[in-house]
Amino acid sequence: MESESFFERVYTITKLIPYGRVSSFGAIAKALGTARSARMVGWALNASHNREDVPAHRVVNRNGLLTGKMHFDGTNLMQQLLESEGVKVTDNQVVDFKLLFWQPEIKSDY
Repeated sequence: MESESFFERVYTITKLIPYGRVSSFGAIAKALGTARSARMVGWALNASHNREDVPAHRVVNRNGLLTGKMHFDGTNLMQQLLESEGVKVTDNQVVDFKLLFWQPEIKSDY
């Protein structure tokens, strides 16, 4: 999958995040072998909003904060999407973040 763009590779991993779980920008970057590109992961996910198959709402920062929420239509859409999957959010932070965190495998074929 070397020919896929960085953004497409981000989308491939994001689609793997299980329903009701969350991951982080940095974890996705690390899984891609580009550990220092968490911000680029954020840019990719911001560009994915016209794609219903990419659950960008499941990606938060390393502390479980909904730092990308301003990129969703409506003030609380990201929180509402997470809560519809059973993820509790308080003060823009995922409750039980460590328990709900999903770590993608580090593979070269994303």
